[in-house]
Amino acid sequence: MTSGTDVVASETKPDLPQCMTPIAGHPFLYYTIRHLEMKGIERFIFSLGHGHEIVQKYLRNHFPALAFVCLVEKEPLQSGIAIADALAKTEEKHILVQHGNIFFKIDLHALAAVHTKENAECTIALKPMKATDLYGSVLLGENGRVLSFEEIKYIESDNINGGVYLLDKDRFLATALADKSSFETDYLKPNCANKKFYGVVQDRCFVDISISAEVEKAQVELKHFPFPLDVLDRTWTLFLDRDGVININKDESYVMSRDEFIFKEGALEAMYRLSGLFGRIIVVTNQRGVGKGLMSEDDLHDIHDYMKEKVTFTCGRIDDIFYCTSTDDAHPDRKPAIGMATKAKKKYPEIDFSKSIMIGDKAGDMQWGRNIGALTVWIPSIRFKGTVDPADIDLTCGSLFEFALLLQLNE
Repeated sequence: MTSGTDVVASETKPDLPQCMTPIAGHPFLYYTIRHLEMKGIERFIFSLGHGHEIVQKYLRNHFPALAFVCLVEKEPLQSGIAIADALAKTEEKHILVQHGNIFFKIDLHALAAVHTKENAECTIALKPMKATDLYGSVLLGENGRVLSFEEIKYIESDNINGGVYLLDKDRFLATALADKSSFETDYLKPNCANKKFYGVVQDRCFVDISISAEVEKAQVELKHFPFPLDVLDRTWTLFLDRDGVININKDESYVMSRDEFIFKEGALEAMYRLSGLFGRIIVVTNQRGVGKGLMSEDDLHDIHDYMKEKVTFTCGRIDDIFYCTSTDDAHPDRKPAIGMATKAKKKYPEIDFSKSIMIGDKAGDMQWGRNIGALTVWIPSIRFKGTVDPADIDLTCGSLFEFALLLQLNE
């Protein structure tokens, strides 16, 4: 399965949609979106009720590159009908469905493998639980076929419904559901005997913020998310700002010659280490010193030739450099506008922005990363302290070398 749709049926609180609960610096919904993007999900449908304006505004501002549709309930719907309405808007045959109050770091390939092999109508991600009375267990038979959904009771050790499903859209929509139907109560529970439901047990990070105690747990477990250190490989692209990341910023001025270009401590070593981890390494830099007439474009090329020579000499690489010399803040190539990203994608079609990382030291760098749908790494500097919105930052590192070391330690 190369693409799919995530349907978020969010439970809500009176003052704020539950999926927007602040967790470790981001709304809870953020972690689900980022995780599913990393799994190859390309299109999202959000089923929203109370507080939908808050969610829609957040998605527009913080996920401008995300392909999504919001379905707003005119009146509160049960989950079965909300999911049916959302699925009716899709063209895919097999759809990933997830509740908005749950984060489950699923292995989507394992889920899809069982779903395909068994020709299942619904395949459920199950979470092993011990010593809890908050959930009902799911009983499995041969080959993982779901036999029954037990009532909520004390569980010494068993598997629970993780709230993430792969659905055969056509077979689900062919099931007659009443206007007020719960997905679990009115679809799953009564149809175990006559429909092909399967469960896949996955003992991975699971957080359910509909339970108040889980909110505190989420603050800890999701603190260092979303960097998927375990899935980074050479299909990923690394975008780098130049000044303040690779070389030392020249305060209140511009680096105007190779003599003024001074590599930051550890930057060359970092480039060597990162070259073995990413498929593409691309520098994207605003350089309006040229547009102001303080230096020529030939001067800029000479600086970049020097930078690439030094990086290459130390066995690192820079695959390409895109720059904007315009002094116009509204220029389509000037960060945070995405013109340089568009040019990079045109030249290197294999670039997947959802499998990209942007590293910079300025607010425009972080916003640029957000605008293309990439993960963002902020390298703090005194010069730009206080100008960057924490919500635009996925990870903070003291230097490019620190970032490279972090990745290598997690290989």
